[in-house]
Amino acid sequence: MSLGTLYLIPVPLAENAEKQSYTVFHQELINHIDEYVVENEKTARRFLKQAGLKTPQSELKIHDYSKHAREIIDYNRIFKSAMDGKDLGLMSEAGCPGVADPGADIVAEAHKRGIKVVPLVGPSSILLALMASGFNGQKFAFHGYLPIDKGERAKKIKDLEFQSQKERQTQIFIETPFRNTALFDDLLKNCKPKTQICVACNLTAPDEQVLTLSASEWKNRKQDLHKKPTIFLMYVQN
Repeated sequence: MSLGTLYLIPVPLAENAEKQSYTVFHQELINHIDEYVVENEKTARRFLKQAGLKTPQSELKIHDYSKHAREIIDYNRIFKSAMDGKDLGLMSEAGCPGVADPGADIVAEAHKRGIKVVPLVGPSSILLALMASGFNGQKFAFHGYLPIDKGERAKKIKDLEFQSQKERQTQIFIETPFRNTALFDDLLKNCKPKTQICVACNLTAPDEQVLTLSASEWKNRKQDLHKKPTIFLMYVQN
């Protein structure tokens, strides 16, 4: 018997953004699959409903790979059906599975077992922010979270700024939403006046905002980023 396929299913970045997040194939696929690996069962079930799930929720088989579950995860149990030929879906908490997401471990395990992996089209906040920034899209790096320690963070920001100028490379990073303001303040404090900073906030939501200004221009503009999902980008133009 042939093995099943692991489908990587992106989910909306914001509430009520399903129309711009799903394709017709998403609807066909979720009504074909009845087994999923998810980071958060409650939100995953909501996403499936919004995407047009017709299968009764009670008939779905859900595997949890949340932070606590990952410590005791049983890959044999997760992939049992896939090894027997059934297809499986992977969903993260928001956005694309495996990108700035622990679902990469599930994907790596699928490859080890010879299971075909198929990524589906969907929203990635990192790429959406890069697209809208006006920065170099041919050479960029995503750094995840910068150090929390003030001194280490200041050094990292200056290092990224130097690297951007040297390599003409767009630097991309994120922060826990309730720490956005502190990170933004540190960027303005440590970046050179002409360094370009893009702030992409609440992507795909009705109040989405993507704005690119120099560090000096940002200092004259009030910005409320508290508890708002935000992508930060930096670029130094020669």
